[in-house]
Amino acid sequence: MAKKYYIGIDLGGTFIKGGVVDDTGAILFQDKVPTETEKGGEVVVQNIAGLVESLLTKSGLSKSEFVGVGMGVPGMIDSKTGCVVYSNNLKWKDFYIAEKLTALTGLPTKIANDANVAVLGEAKFGAAKGQETVVMLTLGTGVGGGVVIDGKMFEGNKSAGAELGHMVIVANGEQCTCGRKGCLEAYSSATALIRETRRAMEAHKDSKMWEIGGLDAVTGKTAFDYKSCDPYAKKVVDDYLFHLATGITNFANIFRPDVVLLGGGVCAQGDALIVPLQAQLERELYANTLGPRVPIKVAQLENSAGLLGAAALLM
Repeated sequence: MAKKYYIGIDLGGTFIKGGVVDDTGAILFQDKVPTETEKGGEVVVQNIAGLVESLLTKSGLSKSEFVGVGMGVPGMIDSKTGCVVYSNNLKWKDFYIAEKLTALTGLPTKIANDANVAVLGEAKFGAAKGQETVVMLTLGTGVGGGVVIDGKMFEGNKSAGAELGHMVIVANGEQCTCGRKGCLEAYSSATALIRETRRAMEAHKDSKMWEIGGLDAVTGKTAFDYKSCDPYAKKVVDDYLFHLATGITNFANIFRPDVVLLGGGVCAQGDALIVPLQAQLERELYANTLGPRVPIKVAQLENSAGLLGAAALLM
């Protein structure tokens, strides 16, 4: 059977990354160009089209061998209509990017939210390959993520669902950027980890964490680096893991996925992160061992997840 080929596009605020992907998930060629958001949506679409044409040329394949273009876009996306309903990163509102790109390239175009697309990439080709139901959390400046159910991306009404970071885990807790209080994002993002590390240092001048130089030097690694020799650092890490595991357990109870994936810089902690999270999940999971186990794993694809997931929108 003849191979099928796809163009995957990961649209970011600074760069547009693109690649030629085959139906096995191999990235044959890839490149990137500046987004130039400040020049407006029409210029961005032309830049994407130029990247697509460049990739087609590099591939040496005819356009007829390509199924189409899949693209992950930041913001609230209506994937059925190909419309960017709202994107604060790109400063777009009701922008029908899919039809504009199809008009320029002659290839069918399908878009979806970039976080959802990354989860689809991991489900099809990464750490959850072969699994039908997957929940993924990305632990960065905020807490993003997505859900794959029966091999398909779950998006909700007008693709506006799966905002996993904005489930409240502490009633009237820390203020979240979304306007609510106590969201998972306000406790389990790298931003929250840095906030709590600084608070611990300010409250305890005898903390060994002051060895790093000062509050401005704090990163998401600081508390983990000192947890074995500083009780204040250990408390920051223990509290962080408790809140993150609470959120994971909630999602595990709702979806009972085959696997929960974690992505983001915090995952560099490896077993120091995964082992205690898994232990709490297994203590608190509904029906415990009477139901199927839910393993927690670190995502594998890193920067390729968005590109491969975008291509997978057409598979």
